[in-house]
Amino acid sequence: MTTTSRTETERRTRSGGAITAWVVLGVVSGLGMTYGLAAMHGESIINGTTQLTPATAVGVAALCYLAAAATRTRWVAWLGVPVFSGLAFAGLLGALPWWTLFVLAAIVLLGVGVLLGAGQVTAVQAAALLGYFGMAIVALQLSPQLGLAIAGVTLAAHAFWDVKHYRSGEVVLGSLAIFCIGLDLTVGAICVALAIAG
Repeated sequence: MTTTSRTETERRTRSGGAITAWVVLGVVSGLGMTYGLAAMHGESIINGTTQLTPATAVGVAALCYLAAAATRTRWVAWLGVPVFSGLAFAGLLGALPWWTLFVLAAIVLLGVGVLLGAGQVTAVQAAALLGYFGMAIVALQLSPQLGLAIAGVTLAAHAFWDVKHYRSGEVVLGSLAIFCIGLDLTVGAICVALAIAG
């Protein structure tokens, strides 16, 4: 389905119960992601949560929005969650840094957007990616504590982008926007709290 307006099915899924369920799923996913990344390095959440955690999350989120905009297909954002998360892990295991793979993916998606005639909406999402992901990359260059705080705030601020798209019903499905609100705020809050606790 390539429509950019809300469908009747989606309007029905915007009930209070569905919204709560998507937020809870985002919160649980955020907790799982934070724990999983720390455990992958043999650390607790307290010691293993670095600026890499929120930086990766904000990169995945921004690429999901860009993919949906470029293809003019809202559900593609959901497909992007495992694809771009996998790309992040591939970057951790491969020769190229994960953030380089994200930049290359963004360039490919920009090209797709131009080819499919979605240039304007793709450009808006690319600008958002540049802002959010750019701040996350800057955070990776800072001291661990300051970098964690800045990357955490950047990820939490991405929830404003999610709210904007949920309210407008444009670019991504409402379910993805709500899910991302839960994940962004959860992981962002954990990171900021850990940075403050020092």
